[in-house]
Amino acid sequence: MIVLPAIDLQDGKVVRLYKGDFDTVHPVAEDPQRTAAAFADAGARYLHMVDLDGARSGERKNGAIVRAVAERSGLRVELGGGMRSMADLEAADAMGVSRMVIGSAAVRDPAFVRAAVERYGARIAVGIDALDGIVKTAGWVESSGLDYLEFARSMEDIGVKVIIFTDIATDGMLTGPSFDRLAALQKAVSCDLVASGGVTELDDIKRLRDMGLYGAIIGKAYYAGTIDLAAAVAAAGAQT
Repeated sequence: MIVLPAIDLQDGKVVRLYKGDFDTVHPVAEDPQRTAAAFADAGARYLHMVDLDGARSGERKNGAIVRAVAERSGLRVELGGGMRSMADLEAADAMGVSRMVIGSAAVRDPAFVRAAVERYGARIAVGIDALDGIVKTAGWVESSGLDYLEFARSMEDIGVKVIIFTDIATDGMLTGPSFDRLAALQKAVSCDLVASGGVTELDDIKRLRDMGLYGAIIGKAYYAGTIDLAAAVAAAGAQT
């Protein structure tokens, strides 16, 4: 299972927030490049980045940072936040991003996802963010009314190979992942699944690994010091 330590970017700085609430944004590191270098030193080979400015306004003010990290860190960068058009995907591709994550736009415009997959294949992931099993959009403030399992099946049907699932109730809370919802998702689709939200300690990584998940994102736990990244990478297995 691959481990993806996370960097959320706002105004060029590394920040975290609780349950996606922008009112809770707080800095956790000054330098994204040094943070990425520390991830690489711990044995990580992947990095999950979210451009919060892009997600909120569509403005790509963090593009130069993403490019620098992709070029210099040696990590394979997965980028989400405001991926709403083919032009956004092209811009991310030009920055050296390995995988692009489509979130709310996948709910609004499945045809865009289909076109993206036709062009970029498995380099496209769809982020499914759900609260009580219902998919949320627009920074988690709007309800789509869609059941997360039904939505995941619809994405698989149009060719999506990678799904990043976030249970909003666990995000940034250090309470453990939503294992039951992840297990249900595993039964619903054959996509590669990445667990996001709630990873708190090494046992969480081991349990997700034993479930057979493709990947797990580590965010708050790293910055809060509740999990050792090198130990998590070692427990997860080969990072290929």
